[in-house]
Amino acid sequence: MLDLTAQTTEITRLVAAVPEDALSSPTPCPGYDVAGLLAHLHGLSIAFADAARKVDGPTTRTPPDPTAVRLPDDWRTSLPAALTDLAAAWQTPGATEGATWAGGLGFPAEQALVVAADELVLHGWDLAVATGLAYSPDAEAVGAAHAMCAATPDHPSARQGLFGPVLEISPDAPLLDRTLGLAGRDPAWRP
Repeated sequence: MLDLTAQTTEITRLVAAVPEDALSSPTPCPGYDVAGLLAHLHGLSIAFADAARKVDGPTTRTPPDPTAVRLPDDWRTSLPAALTDLAAAWQTPGATEGATWAGGLGFPAEQALVVAADELVLHGWDLAVATGLAYSPDAEAVGAAHAMCAATPDHPSARQGLFGPVLEISPDAPLLDRTLGLAGRDPAWRP
């Protein structure tokens, strides 16, 4: 079973290093500045932890809305705690069994875990490049994200709200770069 611990630990490391003056900086994720991206990471961590626990409520049934996210004042402690809880929730017995909800969508629970890994890999990269920090994503999480991105058709109806149009990346490029291209992100993006 996919373990999100290493990936959530990497994002926690990034969160601790985010400069205060970077919160209004742009990110490669459309609609989000750094503060908005951190708030989105906070919310998705809670939502996907609740998805693992099969919670049926506002945290799992509400689609993400970049205009509605607010970064909590205690984000330097509450976001790492939410990330730790997210990884732990998916390690509990039964987490990947049955069906669940996240982001307003229903999934087989095992697929929701892959979506969570994809979110963490892509948004970890978004945060790192937007703030000029080094990024060392977990290889297993990158593999899961790559598989998900590769399986998503390059058609606007299948990608709307999820990914941008596929960007051509060299087949010799690192797996993270190829994953970014499949998600519609340019690995060379800089603020």
